[in-house]
Amino acid sequence: MRNKDEVKDFLVSRRARVTPDRVGLPGGPGRRVPGLRRAEVAMLAGVSVEYYAKLERGDLVGASDAVLEAIAEALLLDDAEREHLFDLAREANASPVRRRRTAPHRSVRPGMQWALDGFTAGPAFVRNGRMDVLAENQLFRGLYQDAYARPERPVNLARFTFLQQEQSRAFYPDWDGAADINVAILRTEAGRNPHDAALQQLVGELSTVSEEFRARWGAHDVRHHAHGAKFFRHPLVGDLHLVYEAMEPMTDPGLNLLVYTAEPGSGTEASLRLLASWIATKEQDQQEQEQRGQQEQDRDGQQQEQEAAPQPVTDGRARGQS
Repeated sequence: MRNKDEVKDFLVSRRARVTPDRVGLPGGPGRRVPGLRRAEVAMLAGVSVEYYAKLERGDLVGASDAVLEAIAEALLLDDAEREHLFDLAREANASPVRRRRTAPHRSVRPGMQWALDGFTAGPAFVRNGRMDVLAENQLFRGLYQDAYARPERPVNLARFTFLQQEQSRAFYPDWDGAADINVAILRTEAGRNPHDAALQQLVGELSTVSEEFRARWGAHDVRHHAHGAKFFRHPLVGDLHLVYEAMEPMTDPGLNLLVYTAEPGSGTEASLRLLASWIATKEQDQQEQEQRGQQEQDRDGQQQEQEAAPQPVTDGRARGQS
């Protein structure tokens, strides 16, 4: 992911989205661009056309915070887009020695897992910016049972969305909306951590096999996933209307802890209780089955050891040798 290409595509796509009437400029027929002209952005931002053209070619080296703020205002960037622009500028101005290479999160502290296990009112999980689920409670595993049916770990929600489309399209009634969110989160993470090899591998994998992913990745949309509504269609309990809250642990920047809850007294709350009972029974049965299998392996191993052990000499054989 070359920084200049990322900057260029991001600024061009944001400019194309802003029509003249949204910023108080006259429109009219005969315009050859879908959104603002470069000269119009430069005028709104208070910079020269030549300087804005330099920025849009992908060169953010030396761009001040004041200039970036002015560009963000001119292009009507939201908070997530503004932060993404500053992330791209930070990377452009970093020296090779000081470039951020954030160590990827691969696990969570035991205390965080205990907190997840203690939350039983709804599904809860911790993910990183690559959409890897690093920890979860039992109800989340019940909610995403199709993703957990596969052996790959950690479960990755972007892979589930784009590579298990038979299941994910049934699970997400608004599949397009869910796909948009997944890609926007990945694009946001790419701005924060452009040297994340695992993220680059994931993007390459999804781009290779999914036209739906490629189109969304090329749109350069970013977003903050802080709170809102979720709608799922679970194969066992049916429709679930949930709300979510996302939090970033203070000592683990880059991780997000998300909790899903239902309106008290709603049908979804009753469905979650049914789902909780089902997944608890299922996992208990699996655990007991694994224990029985382990016990059988231990018995077989002990029997094989006994059969392979040297046999003691009998009294009769000993007298015959005397």
